[in-house]
Amino acid sequence: MSILSQYVPVTMIDIRPIELKLNNLYFKKGSILNLPFQNNSIETLSSLCVIEHIGLGRYGDEINSFGSEDAIKELKRVLKVGGIILFSVPVDNENKIYFNAHRAFTRHYVLSLFQNFKVLDEKYHYGMAMYDEYEPSRGFGTGLFMLEKLYDDC
Repeated sequence: MSILSQYVPVTMIDIRPIELKLNNLYFKKGSILNLPFQNNSIETLSSLCVIEHIGLGRYGDEINSFGSEDAIKELKRVLKVGGIILFSVPVDNENKIYFNAHRAFTRHYVLSLFQNFKVLDEKYHYGMAMYDEYEPSRGFGTGLFMLEKLYDDC
């Protein structure tokens, strides 16, 4: 975020205060479950390796079996129609929880949560390599998605 803020203004939202002062980098204390933005108000949004932690209690948040799904609903709420989200999560051959560390998801499940979105690009990081396609047989990896909101389903 610090590098990106050297080119465009960036606002970070986190439950933990950040002690960093950079031009064009702004911080708002908040929760991904209750973002401090109006409906359909954000043009570009990123959530990079965040939602898989929500609801597991590891960072002082409440236990919530559907924390990741609730976080995605909130991201979808604030993104404008036509807006872009850059989104990454752990992927695996099935949806699972790695005890209180994070969740992992299948590609199918991730895209079902973003059914009102168009996939503009996707990449998968397994081990030391990047791939253009999800391959469940490779096991645990990271899915990176660039999605466009087509319509509002809130």
